[in-house]
Amino acid sequence: MQFELTETQAMVVKSTREFVERELKPVAAALDRERRFPTEQLKGLAELGLMGVNLPASLGGAEAGVVAYSLAMIEVARGCASTAVTMAVTNMVGEVLHRFGNEEQQERYIPKLTSGEYVAGAFGLSEPGAGSDPGGIATSAVRTDGGFLLNGQKQWITSGSQAGVMIVWARTDTPEERLGNKGLSCFLVERGTPGVEVGKHEEKLGLCASETVPLTFHDCFVPERALLGDIGAGFKVAMMALDGGRIGIASQAIGIATAALEAAILYSKERKQFGQPISEFQAIQWMIADSKTELEAARLCTFRAAQLKEKGERRFSREAAIAKLFASESAWKICDRALQIHGGYGYVRDFPVERHLRDVRVTRIYEGTSEVQRLVIARSRLE
Repeated sequence: MQFELTETQAMVVKSTREFVERELKPVAAALDRERRFPTEQLKGLAELGLMGVNLPASLGGAEAGVVAYSLAMIEVARGCASTAVTMAVTNMVGEVLHRFGNEEQQERYIPKLTSGEYVAGAFGLSEPGAGSDPGGIATSAVRTDGGFLLNGQKQWITSGSQAGVMIVWARTDTPEERLGNKGLSCFLVERGTPGVEVGKHEEKLGLCASETVPLTFHDCFVPERALLGDIGAGFKVAMMALDGGRIGIASQAIGIATAALEAAILYSKERKQFGQPISEFQAIQWMIADSKTELEAARLCTFRAAQLKEKGERRFSREAAIAKLFASESAWKICDRALQIHGGYGYVRDFPVERHLRDVRVTRIYEGTSEVQRLVIARSRLE
């Protein structure tokens, strides 16, 4: 286990932190309050190479590795969780394209994602009746002259109307031969493709500057070249993407919790009760100690999963699930304690911990709920 950052990783942390402090942190509250998509901030991240951290330099990526991606995600989420989730999904789309796309697809789309020409990428897996269970996907892709016709609905699509390209999962088997997780295929759908209807923006509890929309496909034609990977191999693509995505969400949770803990420590030193700063009270000190301990443990779990993915020596599904489960559950507790330390002031929007608590809650849900992570971990030990 490597505990010291490499020169590249340290440089990524430094440049990202400087950008976050200068360009992101000062506007995060306004972005949240106005529910404003962070277009300019995302373009700034692209200029730093953060929209393709683990992608080859030949395709516009930073080629810095998975650990560097995790470190960058922590820094961005520490500044603005909404911007971080858009960055996470875009990186995930780029990595899926690099892993499963042919040369033409990679050259067509990845440089546009990494450069910021496409402000975001999107990931069209979830449906109204298929969240934790991809086998429940009902969107269909039927062969027609020169390509496929897509019909169906997608739900909870991050950056659904902003993305230059989205990866959409659909069934290519017939209703008579539905095979659960089998029979799923992936398609690349460009922004503005006829037959894609964008629904109402969801009014969410948190991540208010990240767009989340439903999508409906009405006889949406995509050409043959839009097929990503092999027919019927979509489930494998989804599982690979989710494994990596869980490292990103664990990192996001750590970044939010880091910001909450920093705010709580600062407040505890300034706020006085009974003639002394509340940081002098043991009750507050223990909350800070527990939070710092959990945060460091979450970082180690997450960097372990990132390192395994980076080395490519073996599957990292279990480690990614452990990281996502522990980091998201711990981050929720840390943000809750931070609000408690603030007392009544933590419950109003004048202080950032209110936003951190709202933002962190979804990390226990998306990219696989905490319950799904427990299933993955348990099955890995029981098989």
